[in-house]
Amino acid sequence: MFSWVKSAAQSTLATVAGTAEPIYGPEAFHSVAKQESFNPSNGITREDMKWNILETTSVETQTFYLAADSGHHGLVQVIYSNVANLHYTVQLSTKIFHPDGRIVWSSKPVTNYGFDEGHYSFYADDMAITMSEDGNSYSIKSMVDPELSIDLTCTRLGPGFKIGKDGKSQYGTDPAEPWGAIRHIFWPRNKLTGFMVVAEKGEPVKIDFSGTTMLVMALQAMKPHHAAAKWNFINFQGPTMSAVMMEFTTPPSYGSSKVNVSGIVTDEELIGASARGTVEHLKTRLDEEAGWPEPTEAKFVWKSTKDGKDIEATIEGPLGDRIDRVDVMAEVPAFIKKIASSAAGTKPYIYQYSKQMTLRVKIGDQVIEEEGKFFGEATYICE
Repeated sequence: MFSWVKSAAQSTLATVAGTAEPIYGPEAFHSVAKQESFNPSNGITREDMKWNILETTSVETQTFYLAADSGHHGLVQVIYSNVANLHYTVQLSTKIFHPDGRIVWSSKPVTNYGFDEGHYSFYADDMAITMSEDGNSYSIKSMVDPELSIDLTCTRLGPGFKIGKDGKSQYGTDPAEPWGAIRHIFWPRNKLTGFMVVAEKGEPVKIDFSGTTMLVMALQAMKPHHAAAKWNFINFQGPTMSAVMMEFTTPPSYGSSKVNVSGIVTDEELIGASARGTVEHLKTRLDEEAGWPEPTEAKFVWKSTKDGKDIEATIEGPLGDRIDRVDVMAEVPAFIKKIASSAAGTKPYIYQYSKQMTLRVKIGDQVIEEEGKFFGEATYICE
């Protein structure tokens, strides 16, 4: 999520310049939930994993959320950003959470980037994220940051999923010619092998990242702060099940409409996926510096139907102490922060959490409970 929110902060200058969105209302927003019936199996193909590379303002990401058996976790993310076909940037971001609470953060621009002929793999100087010929794994290698090298392999275990025919929620007064979109395609459960090497006090330290990972291909085909005002994200990795949830709320210009895309998989099957999940912040505390209600206890619900059986799953409870709070405006120059915050009301913060939690799944009359690694984010961008 960090990349999209950072892009929102940087593009608030467009709002200051007078391109703020008018109030279109919820009629101009078309949730992916409306097309669930077009893909009742929620299945995906190799084609869904292609980079879109749009010739319009957009932010596209490929993100691997890592959960190592060693207790380390984090993410590796490629961010492809296009501003009005005038300015293109590609960034490689990596975040490592050590078991003792230390955080390693790296975000570096890449040069001489490109894609393979099918747009399945990404290349740049000193890095490559390459899809295998059978389409079931990715090799992730990077030496872009001299203080953090990456050599990982993500191999799909369970099925991927999307909602509807293309996974897109669309923006525009004419559904036939939308002017924006948000799209998510998921590989929720994958085997992770390999390592990262981090420089600590001038010495290289090798971290074994063998474990599991979740992969999401995401697209925002419009200015990010025009697309969403709030986000909630969940990644749960258990011994036999993985669960993912991505929820966003549009700005008032699109009626503060809410979309929740979620799914649960095992190594063998997609238990269920839908656009009917919910997120509830049961308890919050005011972050006085940021002004946002930081969640301290929450309930996440997955709802779907398969083979005539209702499926409902929950993760509920205290989130524990946050592991990080990202002030996204701190990433941009001070004068931009001052102008953008006052003129546009944009003050993006990301609250991140990680702990052991229990996923409770009810399939018809059968109940399964599994404890696993929970990683969550609550993101606020604008009122």
